[in-house]
Amino acid sequence: MNKKLEDRQGRVPYEYIKNIYKDKNPRQMAKSTNTEFNTCSNEIHFEFMNKDFYVKWPLGEVYFSDGSIVRSFAFKTLILRYLVNSKGVPPSGKDLTYKEIPGGHVYYSNFYNRTIKKLSKLFESNSEGVIDTLKKMDAKKVNTGDIGFKFKFLEQIYITLIFWRGDDELSPSSNILFDANIPYYFDAEDLAVIGEIILYVLKNKGKLPNWKGLYKDI
Repeated sequence: MNKKLEDRQGRVPYEYIKNIYKDKNPRQMAKSTNTEFNTCSNEIHFEFMNKDFYVKWPLGEVYFSDGSIVRSFAFKTLILRYLVNSKGVPPSGKDLTYKEIPGGHVYYSNFYNRTIKKLSKLFESNSEGVIDTLKKMDAKKVNTGDIGFKFKFLEQIYITLIFWRGDDELSPSSNILFDANIPYYFDAEDLAVIGEIILYVLKNKGKLPNWKGLYKDI
């Protein structure tokens, strides 16, 4: 992807949600996401896949726990959408497939090609590495599929990854399930970005994505 185009495609949605974020009440956003707002530093502290971050209010810049700035527009946009759109609904314990998410059937083909298909290949090629990264994220095993793990993506947001190894008749396959409260935080398009971010983190041993655009170019 052209570097300038990638930068613009990432910056435009980020600037848009940042303008909405600055007008929101930070205490209310923290309360509805079960995160913490520091009134002295004007920061909302949150945990993403078992790592600590914070976002400045009203600026909308996102930082690692050590104070270094996050440069990925995809990640920053997702976090601000999470804070702005949260309805404060706790996890239900019930899982939904992507197709069951409002609008999911429209984007499913894109979601399948960008996430589920690649997740199958990742599990097949490096299941030990993926499992090791998931365990470091404090993911919990579930009794579904040949390999199944549930983890906290963000506060209130739980995601389950499932992999079937396949046999002589069936190819390896996978799925991504979302707690049923997910529509109160993210829409179907957001979840496509989430899927790509999860894949990157698992493939790169916990590191955040480094692409600037909202989606990873494939």
